[in-house]
Amino acid sequence: MGEGEEVVVEREVDISLKDLSKKLEEFARARDWEKYHSPRNLLLAMVGEVGELSEIFQWRGEVDKGLPNWEESDKEHLGEELSDVLLYLIRLADICGIDLGEAASKKIVKNAVKYPPKKYSS
Repeated sequence: MGEGEEVVVEREVDISLKDLSKKLEEFARARDWEKYHSPRNLLLAMVGEVGELSEIFQWRGEVDKGLPNWEESDKEHLGEELSDVLLYLIRLADICGIDLGEAASKKIVKNAVKYPPKKYSS
């Protein structure tokens, strides 16, 4: 960074899938990466990121909810890898013409019918 340059980090707490999709599209367009964003390429990139995510948990055994025994740096790394997977998934859905929010909502309803509470509660 040059002297006097300032990096502005925009923090958005409640951002929608559509907003993320738009940001990803703009990011790819600004770098002329759209030509590389085929469904296959995006899927393979996402699988690679899932592998990196898996490595974080690989030798930890079972992990308590909330990760109480983890260092903050480990939690930050986890957040980065989770974000990589999410962003590739959103971009893949967008390139394939799938409204991910709508598809996920429909899937939750479908699963609620398939797995009714009384049948599966302990």
